[in-house]
Amino acid sequence: MIFIASLFLIACDSNRVYDQYKAIPNSSWDAENVVEFEVPITDTISRNNIYINLRNNKDYEFNNLFLITQIEFPNGTNVVDTLEYEMTTKDGHWLGKGSSDIKENVLFYKENVKFYLEGTYKILVEQAMRKSSDVEGNDPLEGVSDVGIRVEKVKN
Repeated sequence: MIFIASLFLIACDSNRVYDQYKAIPNSSWDAENVVEFEVPITDTISRNNIYINLRNNKDYEFNNLFLITQIEFPNGTNVVDTLEYEMTTKDGHWLGKGSSDIKENVLFYKENVKFYLEGTYKILVEQAMRKSSDVEGNDPLEGVSDVGIRVEKVKN
């Protein structure tokens, strides 16, 4: 029975290319703490979707999230994006999934990406949230416990 369940779980995630989380110490994400992922790519033919996965708890005090992301290609080329995501509905309910105090958010980052070079791609994620009283950006972002990257092949 366990063997059959294991096969089912593996088959359900056959499109996964990369999926990793990194913990944020004390659920307090400093602006200087850039979270880095090294994504090994060998398939230069398939198209992929890239997601930013984020776990937050009830200490997260904003209804949105600004991120600065960067993809470093194996040849040294960089692509930088500034992104904004809604974290709650207009009436304040969390958009993430989870029945406990921790909500898991799957945030769409890039769609139908084709990695033209084989090698290791670095994806860097930096929070860009600032309280209005803190123009220098020294306040940490409370309530974020984990940041992750998921790359999956687009289903045909």
